[in-house]
Amino acid sequence: MSNWNPDSFSKAWNFATLYHQGQTYGGAQKGQKIPYINHIGSVGVEVIWALSTAPELDGGLAIQCALLHDTIEDTEATYDLVAENFSRAVADGVMALTKDSTLPSKAEQMADSLKRIQQQPLEVWMVKMADRIINLHHPPYYWKPEKIESYRQEAISIYDALHPANLALANRLKEKIGLYQSFI
Repeated sequence: MSNWNPDSFSKAWNFATLYHQGQTYGGAQKGQKIPYINHIGSVGVEVIWALSTAPELDGGLAIQCALLHDTIEDTEATYDLVAENFSRAVADGVMALTKDSTLPSKAEQMADSLKRIQQQPLEVWMVKMADRIINLHHPPYYWKPEKIESYRQEAISIYDALHPANLALANRLKEKIGLYQSFI
């Protein structure tokens, strides 16, 4: 894995930890609140694992985008702040991974994001697949069957658009999509 080291990982991890501070998400059981940084770390580990199958890719770009993938979308961090602290390439990747909330529907937001991701290096594609793999472990306890099925269908569109980026991640995503049906 070229271009990554523990210092670049720590810098991105610390930035994400600071900006996601206090954020939580619903767990599988009623009343569970999981610190959001758990999701960030899980996506990072998924990307690191996938990079072991593709040593020709830029590990620094992939890992930093993985750890920062939700900072622009879900925190006060801006594109310029990410570019200043990391690089324009990392900020471009994080921006592509950020849904445009001005678009009227979730479907349009996802289609737009996937289109922008496809204009980025494969490392950014990998982050989106890893993100959805992690999000398919278990739906929040309060999701209704219709929401779960909608989320599974969205995962299929992610797979269809991005699977060429990394065979190992594509296979894991496909497996998780199949298993996710058991929650409906």
